[in-house]
Amino acid sequence: MTHTHTHSTAQAGNGPAGSPPGHGPVSRASGMAVDITTDGLPAWLDPVADAARSVRPQQLSRFLPPESGAGRQSAVLILFGEGERGPELLLMERAGTLRSHAGQPSFPGGALDPEDGDQATTGPLRAALREAEEETGLDPRGVQLFGVLPRLYIPVSSFVVTPVLGWWRAPSPVGVVDPGETARVFTVPVADLTDPANRATAVHPSGHAGPAFLVESALVWGFTAGVIDRIVHYAGWERPWDRTRQVPLDWRA
Repeated sequence: MTHTHTHSTAQAGNGPAGSPPGHGPVSRASGMAVDITTDGLPAWLDPVADAARSVRPQQLSRFLPPESGAGRQSAVLILFGEGERGPELLLMERAGTLRSHAGQPSFPGGALDPEDGDQATTGPLRAALREAEEETGLDPRGVQLFGVLPRLYIPVSSFVVTPVLGWWRAPSPVGVVDPGETARVFTVPVADLTDPANRATAVHPSGHAGPAFLVESALVWGFTAGVIDRIVHYAGWERPWDRTRQVPLDWRA
């Protein structure tokens, strides 16, 4: 079964999209008990869980949260599932009408709300699930959280991002909830993310260069691609690819 549903109605790039306060119905994630557990994970996810326990912030990005504590606390859900072609990752594409990062693929996620709780403990877990529900319609009760990566920073938007790792234990239908925020929701097979033919280096006119993935008719770059690249690397899934292959970005990116 595939969970891909397509609808149309950093390091720079693709930070958490988020929803305005009070947006939409009450989240099913609001009353959930949240915890981190690796019990019952499929064996192929073990390397990701192991990496989450040992990886250091500097191994993920050179953009780290300011020591002053400044920045907008946020979280993204990095959700792995099992599709027709094996392991896959849930992504969304931001609406082309948004003022920032328009049309860019990203993980579901956004800023922490007060009701998410303590930003140092369970707040990012609740925020990741709540935002994923608001943006894709997934049922958070079917998601098992199994790890948290070190907090990272997106300078262009001042987001301090906690990447939360999830296993789609009981898949639910997903799709666009608000066309004003999201253009489509889709899954990408991990096999496509590790295929050297789909990998490149994205080069911004500002001079910033970083990993990119050309998958599902989308160019994944910026923060999202950087995190995927590091997960693929530290999980031992990376295959040699041509780092000289460049994809230019324009100033609107």
